[in-house]
Amino acid sequence: MPRTVWSGAISFGLVTVPIHVVSATEDHSIRFHQYHLEDMGRVRVRKICELEDREVTQGEIGKGYELSKDTLIAVTDEELREMPLPTAKAIEIAAFVPAASIDPLQVGDGYYLQADGPVAAKPYTLLRMALERSAKVAIAKYAWSGRERLGLLRVRDDAIVLHAMRWPDEIRSPHELAPGAVEISEDEIEGAQALIDHMTRDSLEGSEFVDHYTDALAEVIKAKREGHALPAAPEAEAPAGQVVDLMSALEASVQKARASRGEGDADVHELPAKKKTTAKKTAKKAAAKKTTARKTAAKPKRSA
Repeated sequence: MPRTVWSGAISFGLVTVPIHVVSATEDHSIRFHQYHLEDMGRVRVRKICELEDREVTQGEIGKGYELSKDTLIAVTDEELREMPLPTAKAIEIAAFVPAASIDPLQVGDGYYLQADGPVAAKPYTLLRMALERSAKVAIAKYAWSGRERLGLLRVRDDAIVLHAMRWPDEIRSPHELAPGAVEISEDEIEGAQALIDHMTRDSLEGSEFVDHYTDALAEVIKAKREGHALPAAPEAEAPAGQVVDLMSALEASVQKARASRGEGDADVHELPAKKKTTAKKTAKKAAAKKTTARKTAAKPKRSA
């Protein structure tokens, strides 16, 4: 069972739900320590007091705000916990909104909210069922680690999940990054949609969604431990080069997606055929006729 990250309550109008917050995710990454390459001595980060020039323990360390170079204000953890802030001890729901209205850029780490004992079971279940039936998510405010935060509450199976959120003013505008105006044909859009259809999945299951990097790293560590040669790196695919014909690239991508899923010829989803440029040719002919007419009109009349 994961350890409790925070304990408090969900404030839902006049309803209070005592809860424990536990992490909803696990980190399976392989981690390294830092070593001195010459003698493989462990390299550690030590916390040194600049005035006493000695290493200090974690118990001797506190928080401080630098008002000026000569003025420092110490703030204790107890003072932060006792701040006159409604969200200091509760996750206070402020509103309910459609899930689609939330920009994914605002959504961060997820935590499970666990009901704190039998007394909390009924209001916890009530909130979960109400969220399910409303098809909405709750937007809440809470205070952790010395700052007030924005959060999103949603339902996953039989549990309520809290996602940390960024405040709206923390999301940078993408306007300056957008490319300039370009012309995209309907054929190209339909071709891209066909590729999306072939790459659509019902769930994130399969070899495409496995952490191959961690597996490969484990193989390297195993080979070095047993004194074997390191695993050979797979040959990289030849670069495709610059895309000249976008439709050809889309068609090749669809074929590759079909092959990766083992789809047979019966499931072929043909890309839209390129539309003939009849309109352009007609326009050119019309322009040519107009030019001829102008030339004819420009000729001087013969005298009788």
